[in-house]
Amino acid sequence: MKHLIEPSDLTPQEIGDILDLADKIVENPDAYAEKCRRKKLATLFYEPSTRTRLSFEAAMIELGGNVIGFAGADSSSAAKGESIMDTIRTVQSYADIVAIRHPKEGSAKVATLKAEIPIINAGDGGHQHPTQTLTDLLTIRSLKGRLTDMTIGLCGDLMFGRTVHSLIRATMRYKGIRFLLVSPPELRVPDYILEDLQRHNIPYQEVDRLEKSIGEMDVLYMTRVQKERFFNEEDYIRLRDSYILDLDKMALARPDMIVLHPLPRVNEIEVAVDDDPRACYFKQARLGKYVRMALILKLLEVEGC
Repeated sequence: MKHLIEPSDLTPQEIGDILDLADKIVENPDAYAEKCRRKKLATLFYEPSTRTRLSFEAAMIELGGNVIGFAGADSSSAAKGESIMDTIRTVQSYADIVAIRHPKEGSAKVATLKAEIPIINAGDGGHQHPTQTLTDLLTIRSLKGRLTDMTIGLCGDLMFGRTVHSLIRATMRYKGIRFLLVSPPELRVPDYILEDLQRHNIPYQEVDRLEKSIGEMDVLYMTRVQKERFFNEEDYIRLRDSYILDLDKMALARPDMIVLHPLPRVNEIEVAVDDDPRACYFKQARLGKYVRMALILKLLEVEGC
């Protein structure tokens, strides 16, 4: 039995297999419509979510399975003080696989300690978000035709951005990857991520202005400044508008650069940018369903997948 807590839980070969299966599902979804018949996915979301929760639920339904769970800690026994481990030990009596989102770092790992069914980390605080990373990789590969030899720019909240941490951890394993890290000093990438890059001799540069580096990027990954991770509102208000992608900045970018964003967007990408063919974040959201379908099939070891 395999869990997915962070991208390093999957080898590059396993990631490739999931992305290949996702491509097959995109091409012929009817062939997979009954693959999870009589299987149940439990979505345990202790934190708000739109795309991740709905894409997981849509994925299981389109595979012919069913969904149970909750969309807020207040509607679960966590409100009564139940631990994550006890919740998992109970839920595994009713479900075949679990997707869990929690505001505390490491919570998904704790959930695996007594688990007898696969656990998928759907985001744990400011730590990791591996299924968003699978979505990002599928989007990059489908649009750029490769996962190697490119410069990836990450812009915005790189301190608390779990999607950023997971994407760096995943893509650093591919040949010829370079990172441009665009953030204010207060929101720079955590030291443990930089230490990983240094340990593996992955080239990176920290910059403070998007205009300086956007012309070098093959992929620009924008992120919002996350209000829910701040200890006080003053710091959030001071930093929330640090980087706004607009048409003037897009004019400085390469014609074949793509813009991704894990969403939700607040104001860090102007709406006018949506009409630029390089703006791919809504396609990225759509592909999230298919990659989660593929992941569920792989973790449940469904025959023929």
